[in-house]
Amino acid sequence: MSTITAGMIKELREKTGAGMMDCKKALTASEGDPEKAVDFLRQKGLASASKKASRTASEGLIESYIHMGKIGTMVEINCETDFVARTDDFKELAKDIAMHIAAASPVYLSREDVPQDILEREKNIYRAQIEGKPPHVIEKILEGKVEKFYADTCLLDQIFIKDTEQKKSIKNLIDDNIARLGENIVLRRFVRFQLGDTSTG
Repeated sequence: MSTITAGMIKELREKTGAGMMDCKKALTASEGDPEKAVDFLRQKGLASASKKASRTASEGLIESYIHMGKIGTMVEINCETDFVARTDDFKELAKDIAMHIAAASPVYLSREDVPQDILEREKNIYRAQIEGKPPHVIEKILEGKVEKFYADTCLLDQIFIKDTEQKKSIKNLIDDNIARLGENIVLRRFVRFQLGDTSTG
């Protein structure tokens, strides 16, 4: 077994953000192999995260995307640890969502963010479009139109632009990454700018 030096521990800590003792244990378990030590820490992170699903997601990153100098987006996406925030999978998730926002122009983050007066106005428009039909038919059509409104305007409900065939929503995409990375992931907020659009801030 190779000797575990302070320098090796320091290097692994800088690479992963894990604690000194955890890094030492990982290096010992992997016989000094730094790549295996990273895997060891990741597996340990996955195991502990599955037991703490309600743990606060306060780490993460802010990702930006600019499309041909005409559209710009920023998104804040949070996870539980800085270690996961540095992974390629997490970075790719943030980048994908930033690009999706540029393409799909969501208005709200989630359906809970839609103001009640906006929702009622939409429902009134839909009711006017389908008046004259039996009440039970109206309610069913109304429900479908409201769901379509959410899918068009709410980021979490929108179909991910890279996965339209499977009809995977942004929420589904995030859930997939929660399962893959083993940590709670929260899409916190976003902003989208379009050149010449005077309606934004």
